[in-house]
Amino acid sequence: MRILVLGAGAVGGYFGGRLAQKGSDVTFLVRAKRAETLARDGLRISSRFGDFRKQVQCVTQDQVKPAYDIVMLTAKAYDLAAAIDAIAPAMGEGKGGRGLVLPLLNGMAHLEMLDRRFGRERVLGGVAYIAATLAPDGEVRHLNDFHRVVFGPRAETQRAACDALAAELAGVNFEWKRLEAIEQAMWDKWVLLATLAGITCLMRAPVGDIVATASGAKLTLALLGECAGIAAAEGFPTPEESIANYRGMLTQAGSAFTASMLRDIETGGQTEGEHILGALLARARQRDLRTPVLEVAATHLEAYAARRRRETAATQPPARPGPSAAAR
Repeated sequence: MRILVLGAGAVGGYFGGRLAQKGSDVTFLVRAKRAETLARDGLRISSRFGDFRKQVQCVTQDQVKPAYDIVMLTAKAYDLAAAIDAIAPAMGEGKGGRGLVLPLLNGMAHLEMLDRRFGRERVLGGVAYIAATLAPDGEVRHLNDFHRVVFGPRAETQRAACDALAAELAGVNFEWKRLEAIEQAMWDKWVLLATLAGITCLMRAPVGDIVATASGAKLTLALLGECAGIAAAEGFPTPEESIANYRGMLTQAGSAFTASMLRDIETGGQTEGEHILGALLARARQRDLRTPVLEVAATHLEAYAARRRRETAATQPPARPGPSAAAR
């Protein structure tokens, strides 16, 4: 099986790197600068599950051919349009491509975009559970105990490819599972992540600090209930066992649990707020569901994004005036 991984950043670098470590036929689709770093230093992973360094195969967008069985898409949601364009040559788009896309993004909106571009029959469902970051020196740093991929078919014609991928993953140094009900798993993660990101970003604090306040646990559980209610209305009710687990995780005293979105805010970075909270709120509004805590959390992230755009624009040099009419 030939696998193309879009990017060699935190998520793609980790899971693609572990596949390369196992000996799988993996190629990374990267920008020229990242390709230079990888050629010089190799792909480096720092993790409690074992550090790793290896020279890996890389291509840039102009070198991509439709020669892959699986295209692993690990872009940030705000880069999705560019990411889809980047993998288009690998998908063939009517020119003989055989590959299926395995997107490992959060939420569900990306499926609609991928389905429109490549067709539902070529887009698998997938979920990644990991906290990782790409350090300034190019090292992929694994930050927690989670390193799991869940995937599955969204069409009958994808079952054989999922079976082949499962066989390829045997022996890899991360957890994985093939699921038939993959969209349910994606919704389940969305409910948890929207709650975690929404409350930790809104309060600018990890779970333990939030629940140490008089109303922190109450607000957190209210947000969880709203997110789960939207999922149920969409036909994907979160299992009670999962809800009980989420309640425990989100109200644990002293917990340092937080979302990567909070780290993005704290470093002044761009967030996936629209894809994770905004898209969920839009579904609630379409169904006339009352979600006051989610609305505040989503609006907070919208305001952060607006301020960031304004401040970024203010630091840009003024545009140079064009030639006068007389000079044209």
